[in-house]
Amino acid sequence: MPVRVKGMIPEDDRRVAPVGEPAPPWMVNYADLMTELVCFFVILYALSAALNKNMQEAKSQIEEMMGKGELQGQVQIDKEGLRITLEEQGSVAFFESGRSEITDEMKFKLEKISPILKNLSTKHDIVVEGHTDSIPIRTKSFASNWELSTARATSVVKHLLEIDFAPKRLSAVGYGEYHPSVPNDSPENRQKNRRVVFFVKNNPYPDPPAMTAAQTTGPPVEGEAPAAPAGSEGTTE
Repeated sequence: MPVRVKGMIPEDDRRVAPVGEPAPPWMVNYADLMTELVCFFVILYALSAALNKNMQEAKSQIEEMMGKGELQGQVQIDKEGLRITLEEQGSVAFFESGRSEITDEMKFKLEKISPILKNLSTKHDIVVEGHTDSIPIRTKSFASNWELSTARATSVVKHLLEIDFAPKRLSAVGYGEYHPSVPNDSPENRQKNRRVVFFVKNNPYPDPPAMTAAQTTGPPVEGEAPAAPAGSEGTTE
């Protein structure tokens, strides 16, 4: 005799599948859907691992250099991309105080990592980040640490361009003193905060759709000079 409990579905109700009876029809479709979702996420994971293989190799190479003492800093990978942080070592600085030109020491560090970055730049955009300590600056060239950090990042980008990096893969940004890695409470910590970060992005900047010269300039009008491309200053006589 079926057991009946108040507030619960009786055992002989067809919505309950007793042992030995087939499952409800909807459960077959539900199980298929769950299986397909699992397969879909496995494929996504495999693709992600394949795409990040070059970044994993780059991370290992940089870590090996840091282990040998050739570089000072840190390297990490997250869902956005690869971040390589270079910190100053000892008494030799990447930039002279209050200036944006890179020193010979910084050029030496760039020679170490530029082959790795250049390989990554074939498929990824690289953002060069400039960071300073918290000591205020106000000079004729730089009104604040924002300007100074941006100019330093731009100097690094210019150096990379000189060694044949693709311009469309590079950009520069300055954060001033507003993203310290450690508190600015000692000379040693301020030295750590005066750093350069190379952010290799997982997703590159999308390329614009191809445009023909006619689409860019438009057809010339009879009796008039051809129009200058949009965005150019142009000259008149």
